[in-house]
Amino acid sequence: MKKYIINSNDAGQRVDKFIQKAAPRLPQSVMYKGIRTKNIKLNRKRCEISTRLAQGDVLELYLSDEFFESTEAEYEFLKAPKDISVIYEDENILLIDKKNGLVVHEDNDGTVDTLVNRMQHYLYSKGEYDPADENSFTPSLCNRLDRNTGGIVIAAKNAESLRILNQKIKDRELQKKYLCITAGVPPKKSDTLTHFLFKDSKSNTVTVSDRKTEKNKTIVTKYRVIKSDGKLSLTEVELLTGRTHQIRAHMAYIGCPLLGDGKYGSNKVNREYGIKTQALYSYKLKFTFSTDGGLLEYLNGKEFTAPDVWFENKFLRK
Repeated sequence: MKKYIINSNDAGQRVDKFIQKAAPRLPQSVMYKGIRTKNIKLNRKRCEISTRLAQGDVLELYLSDEFFESTEAEYEFLKAPKDISVIYEDENILLIDKKNGLVVHEDNDGTVDTLVNRMQHYLYSKGEYDPADENSFTPSLCNRLDRNTGGIVIAAKNAESLRILNQKIKDRELQKKYLCITAGVPPKKSDTLTHFLFKDSKSNTVTVSDRKTEKNKTIVTKYRVIKSDGKLSLTEVELLTGRTHQIRAHMAYIGCPLLGDGKYGSNKVNREYGIKTQALYSYKLKFTFSTDGGLLEYLNGKEFTAPDVWFENKFLRK
């Protein structure tokens, strides 16, 4: 038998969704049968899969212990370093400056040294997170960056913050700006580009075109050239749509690929400057809520900037 006392991070979830998170080894068929046969009870009464949990509820699962994780197992995140670069932190969120080369989540290589594991190890070492105290919630990252793109990643420390941030990101109520170095000088000092992008999932590449088809999607990219030496340009970019490889492919399409980009850029130029990773950084984040921010309303209007962009002053001639 397993008993769960519903805490603030669990509240509001449906019974079935909570159980799937709290007991991932429990087959869905066994869970549904347990609810139907009253072997799963809420506050000692029969419940439905769609019942919403409230803080203080007691959920009891009268099922075999084989379906429940051992609390004595070593936590996987403790195998990763706890070193992260913190830009901002409070009781609800954490803004992390991710460096190039670090993956955000576990990839096909199976590495445990991921940003999410480092973040959880960091909070565990501070005494702010212990899996033994949680039923279904783990501190989570709200946005992703490619392995070879650095910049600001947002982490939520509690379920309510995670819910709000996911909504704000989905509704584009956060403004993110990137710094990059382009090989070449963009045709205008600043511009808003609108084209169409097709993603080839097999090759994990995208192509940009002027013509809309049934298979491609609209992309809108805003850029501003900060400085240029005639060969390279330090450029600020804002995504008005969020597509795979959008900045890299869109800037390449107008003849100004990112320096260091081996997929959409120029290998000749990359070798000339001795760079093997794209010069791209998500360096600025502003909270621009147009709807109620709830628990996080205090963040509305605040802007944060990464303090050290590795390529900013490295490649352009004085």
